[in-house]
Amino acid sequence: MEKNAKIYIAGHRGMVGSAIMRNLVASGYTNIITRTSKELDLRRQADVEEFFEKEKPEYVFLAAAKVGGIIANSLHLADFMYDNILLEMNVINAAWKNNCKKLLFLGSSCIYPRLATQPMKETCLLTSALEPTNEAYALAKISGLKYCEYLNRQYNTNFISAMPTNLYGPNDNYHPEHSHVLPALIRRFHEARENNVETVTCWGTGTPLREFLYVDDLAEACIFLMDNYEGNETVNLGSGQELSIKELTQLVAKTTGYQGEILWDTNKPDGTPRKLLDVSKLENLGWKATTTLEQGIELSYQDFLNNEVRAER
Repeated sequence: MEKNAKIYIAGHRGMVGSAIMRNLVASGYTNIITRTSKELDLRRQADVEEFFEKEKPEYVFLAAAKVGGIIANSLHLADFMYDNILLEMNVINAAWKNNCKKLLFLGSSCIYPRLATQPMKETCLLTSALEPTNEAYALAKISGLKYCEYLNRQYNTNFISAMPTNLYGPNDNYHPEHSHVLPALIRRFHEARENNVETVTCWGTGTPLREFLYVDDLAEACIFLMDNYEGNETVNLGSGQELSIKELTQLVAKTTGYQGEILWDTNKPDGTPRKLLDVSKLENLGWKATTTLEQGIELSYQDFLNNEVRAER
């Protein structure tokens, strides 16, 4: 991408979009355009088409999405599917109609089968059943990446997709019901320490294995792919490292200073048993994550402490 190229970041206020924006600004890109959700509802096709016809962005980072953890995904299946399919189709289609040079669509590792061979390669997509607790979100993301592929094949566009692992970092959502596991744990253990709570109960058995990627590393990888990758097959974005949920809770407890007992409610769901991305494709292209989980959790906790609005949500 040229430094003065017109770049549109969809979802620039979210954790991922804001990280991409930080990275672009720090790298010297000077022509970045954004719209808040109030200024432009990406679910409204006519409004999205009008925006693209007026602005004509050359490059698009599609980071906007309706996201949430196990609770939100389980309770709002229809909303997650409807909102995500609408917004991604509108943006991708408008980018194609207005001759966008390149678009990067961001999905999620939940697109892969529940019992996929680990670590999960890009080629395991659609080989067996999805995890039921986030099936609606996964189907929406699969639709987006497949639409990019089909446009490339039918119209010779240059639209690529990337599938991040579990993300965390600055500007995360720490809501007790609508957040993902790591930010939810940060809030829970912080509040437990502040209130001198003797025990904290976590969902499931603690045995599932998860991989995490610091969001600023993710942003760097996205810009790297925009400059260095073309192809119909998605690219996994991850750290290549995993740990159990139990180990994660212990690490978060240590970071927040909580010294009480951690209990497990085994009547609650675990979700997918293991989710580790095979990142060999990304590393062979020339990129590798650099922020350790310990460093990233400390940075995330400081972000939580330093932002009263987010800490209170």
